[in-house]
Amino acid sequence: MRRKAASAFSGKVPMKKRRTKSKKASARSAKGTKPSSRRGKAKAAGKNTANVKAAGTNPQRVREILQKLDEAYPNVTCGLVHESPFQLLISTILSAQSTDETVNRVTKTLYAKYRTPKDFAYASPQEIEREIHSTGFFRNKAKSVIGASKKIVEEFGGEVPRTMEELLTLPGVARKTANVVLGTAFGIAVGVVVDTHVTRLSNRLDLSRNTDPKKIELDLMQVIPQEKWILFSHQLIWHGRKICQARKPKCVECTLEALCYSKDKTV
Repeated sequence: MRRKAASAFSGKVPMKKRRTKSKKASARSAKGTKPSSRRGKAKAAGKNTANVKAAGTNPQRVREILQKLDEAYPNVTCGLVHESPFQLLISTILSAQSTDETVNRVTKTLYAKYRTPKDFAYASPQEIEREIHSTGFFRNKAKSVIGASKKIVEEFGGEVPRTMEELLTLPGVARKTANVVLGTAFGIAVGVVVDTHVTRLSNRLDLSRNTDPKKIELDLMQVIPQEKWILFSHQLIWHGRKICQARKPKCVECTLEALCYSKDKTV
């Protein structure tokens, strides 16, 4: 009896162990198949994205886009009215979240009262705020205008610096503002101006798949010839205002319509 009991008991244990091992093995096997499946889908998606993007940035297509823009906007420049690099700097700071028309209306009287960097540097913040109120975010802009002016006076001898690195040390100045000043005031192309219009049109024309301005700028710098950087940004800005508007693009009037395959086209 003892032998049979021992025999029966010893026979049950291996069976349970075998089932447990079998379950674990199948679980490992099942887990192992999912990542590889995801990886396969990711690779496939990556290939599809690369193909689509390659079509958008094809050199021949880019040349045709540039040619069409040159025909439509051969001599456009910055829409901000200014008489000096310093005024352009101040106007560009004020243009954030505002329109060129509003800024030009404000600066018409502003530059009559404050003529030099020194005038702005030691002005009353409250007075500057009142002058620029209609441009929006007037308190932060007043701080930036006064801070940038003071640094120009005290550290740059009253002259607007001519390098990206130095411009970026000024309060209220990021790459967009620096590129506007360098390109328009000094004719120095170190980057591409990326504002809301350039962002929208770069995506619609499939020249960039990014939404971050810095990444869009890098994308554009890779596909647009450097000698075109300054004019190209002005052309996109003007085209965005007149034709390729955010809500209702006028695709029927667009010279780029035949080259554009944006999903929100109206034709």
